[in-house]
Parts: sequence; C-alpha cells; structure tokens
Amino acid sequence: MNAPAPPAETLRAALAGLLDGLPPRQAAQAVERLIANYRGATPTDAPILRDRADVAAYAAYRMPATFEAVRSALEAFADAVPGWVPGSHTDVGGGTGAAAWAVSATWGGKRPVTVLDWAEPALALGREIAAADPALWDVRWQRSRIGAALTLESTDLVTVSYVLNELTAPDRTALVDAAATAAQAVVIVEPGTPDGYARVIEARDRLVGAGFHVAAPCPHSAACPIAPGTDWCHFSARVSRSSLHRQVKGGSLPYEDEKFSYVAAARFPVTPAPSRVVRRPQIRKGQVLLDLCETEPSLHRTTVTKRHGDLYKAARDADWGDSWPPAP
Repeated sequence: MNAPAPPAETLRAALAGLLDGLPPRQAAQAVERLIANYRGATPTDAPILRDRADVAAYAAYRMPATFEAVRSALEAFADAVPGWVPGSHTDVGGGTGAAAWAVSATWGGKRPVTVLDWAEPALALGREIAAADPALWDVRWQRSRIGAALTLESTDLVTVSYVLNELTAPDRTALVDAAATAAQAVVIVEPGTPDGYARVIEARDRLVGAGFHVAAPCPHSAACPIAPGTDWCHFSARVSRSSLHRQVKGGSLPYEDEKFSYVAAARFPVTPAPSRVVRRPQIRKGQVLLDLCETEPSLHRTTVTKRHGDLYKAARDADWGDSWPPAP
C-alpha cells in the first residue's frame, strides 16, 4: 500500500487541477489584475476575488507561497512547544485555506478547523481544494467580516496570514485582541517587507501585553532589538514555481523565495530558541558568519571556524531562520 503524498505535494496537485480548462493567458491576466488591486486600498468588505476564475488563478499563484511561509512559522513554533498539539484551529481571513493546510502538515491528524473570510468564492474554492486531503474534509468554511466587529469562539490556535496588510489600524488592533482573547496560541504571518515587519511588531507587542509568551522567531519576549527604521526582521521560504508563476513573473528558475515576517506566541510556557539565525549565513573559506538574535536581547554576529569541529559542520548546514546552536 502506497503512503499518502505529503501535504505540499497534494496541495500542488489540487491547485494544478484548478487551472484545467482555464486559458493560460486568462489566468495570468487575472493574477496580474488581482495583484494590482491588492496593492491598492481595497475595502475588506468589497472582495476583489469576484468569481471562481479569479479565485482559481489567484489561489494557484499565491497559495503555495502562503502555505510554505506559514508552515515555516508553524514549524519554528512547534519546536518551541514540544509535545503540544492544537486540538482546534481557527484561520482568520484564511481565503482558500493555505494556513489550514500548513497546520495539517505541521501536526498530523484531524481537529475542528474553521476558516473565516469575507470572500464567498474563496471559501467555496477552499472547500473544493480541501477535498484532496481527508484531514481537511470537515473544515468549516464561514463567511465573516474581518475587522472591529469580529468575534472569535474559543480555540487552541488562531492563525492570521497575510491579512493585517488589508486592514485599517483600528481593525488590526481589534483582530489581534480578538485572537488573544479566544486562543491559547496565535501565529501571525505578514509579507517580509519593512511595513509587514512593522505590523508584526505591533501585533507582537499587543500579544505580549495580553500575557502571551513569544515562542518564535524571537528568543525572548522583550522588545525587539532592531532600532525602528534601521532594518527589519524577516525570513525566507523556498517555493516551487508553477508554469503560472513563470508566466506572470517571467524567468525560468523552478523555484522562488517567499520573504515573510512572523510572530508565534502562546499563553502557556514556551521554550524559544537560544538564538535565531536572522540573515542568510555567509560561508567563507574555513569559517561561517552567523547573524543571530539572542536571548539578552541583542543582535550579534558570531564566527564559527573549523577549530569548532562539529559546530562548524552544523554552521555550514545552518539556514536562515534556524535555531542556534543546533539541538544535541
């Protein structure tokens, strides 16, 4: 008996099937228009995903990147809360359900899952895609305004991915407060831009103020050591590019790197990384330079050389976003 395909492969296959019968040029044009609209000031109560063709094209284009970014954040969170498994999950502004797939990939098994979004076509397509994974057959897809009027039922885990950028400042505050009130754990993912990082830090501050402990990426729950306006904390997830990606963006590489910022926090005790690699490691002859966010809190560059033996080998294998030093 063949083992079931990993969630990432199952998701890619389901998304490829969405584009059957949709002319490639039409799909590419829909994605380009939707990207342009998302970069503008579109009210969240006026969904721009108008119909199934819009949602299918945009899901095929963006869902793999969202899935990989959220899965990376969840894996870092899971490392900080060993033994904990969410018994229930609510995805706020989840659209076609990328975060629900990412949670399923991080913690196997079934759990009650609710995906909230204002765009009915996105929810309908999310339900259709979820049919490819038995773990997601019982997901509740619920239409809901995402903003100040939002109320959330009690749940173990709330995810909010690529949503805060679409909200006004008061609505962002209300959403984070609602998540903190309802959940035992909250994971928020935003684009890996200076503005995305600023929204994550704003949310992080509110979660800490509500009694949450930061589990990842920070090794501490104190203020971020990055001086405002000088830099921003973000990470990268590798995403396999589809033919639609190549049509829209050009180029021939079989992958692209999704840059994202995130915070994962919990009401219960966590064991964050001793330090976190916050830049791509620089490998030079006989040495590796690692930029670390440390527990103190502080930012520090450390040099690992061949004289460090096994630690040097680990440093050569270290990746941006990893915990450091590696677990024994």
